[in-house]
Amino acid sequence: DDDDDDEDVTTNHNDLDRDDDDVDDDGGRFINPVPVIHARASSSSANARRRAEGDESVRDAFDAEEIFEHVRDINDPEHPYSLEQLNVVNPDAITVDDAKCRIKVEFTPTVPHCSMATLIGLSIRVKLLRVLPRRFKVDVRIAPGTHASERAVNKQLNDKERVAAALENANLLEKVDLCLSGRTAI
Repeated sequence: DDDDDDEDVTTNHNDLDRDDDDVDDDGGRFINPVPVIHARASSSSANARRRAEGDESVRDAFDAEEIFEHVRDINDPEHPYSLEQLNVVNPDAITVDDAKCRIKVEFTPTVPHCSMATLIGLSIRVKLLRVLPRRFKVDVRIAPGTHASERAVNKQLNDKERVAAALENANLLEKVDLCLSGRTAI
């Protein structure tokens, strides 16, 4: 393994050639036109876990690293970068209690006024609902103190009826699916 894979390399796009009038594909202004990009972490622990989990007759306990593997490549709705690259999700902000069938994922929006926070949280929730056994209760939250509307967004993301209603909206579900497929939704 190359030790360089584990370095935290960041890129601030202020240094790149960009116009002050950065716009998204629809001609609107970006919420965060110059996000800081972080290097992708090494997946060596995930590869070692896959090798150790060879016996399919034994139920393997889930851990934070495994949950992170599921959410790290979700795309940011606004930028062509993953949630990992933008440091929106990281393994340290994921808690797993396999015995109690509970998973908590805290994410950090790139700016405190991010209007995409609900879409990001919904994308994380949908991804985990699609890949995890039904026995798990998944709690998706904005990290404390990182968003101006933290309480309201957390309430939306963890209300089963609101989530179900959101997923019945074809336009919103399309945006979630775009984020899950590695493309920008806006």
